[in-house]
Amino acid sequence: MSAVVSGRVQGVGFRRYVLRWARTLGLTGWVRNEPDGTVRVVAEGDGPALDRLARLLWGGPPAADVAEVESARGPAEGAFEGFDVRR
Repeated sequence: MSAVVSGRVQGVGFRRYVLRWARTLGLTGWVRNEPDGTVRVVAEGDGPALDRLARLLWGGPPAADVAEVESARGPAEGAFEGFDVRR
């Protein structure tokens, strides 16, 4: 799954929120802030866990205000060993 989350999602703990949930759900991949103010998420794992993460992206931490989540699914590449925050 690849997702771009927009709204008030930077400077509010959104990456830590995604990191915690992705690891809890057993997903691999990464999350990072983008220069345009969005947050990008790339995650791999089983379908139900990816579905749960996709729903959780609409919530975010308390200080976040998510306006939109654009996500797409593609075949897993198996290129990740864990889930990390990228800078």
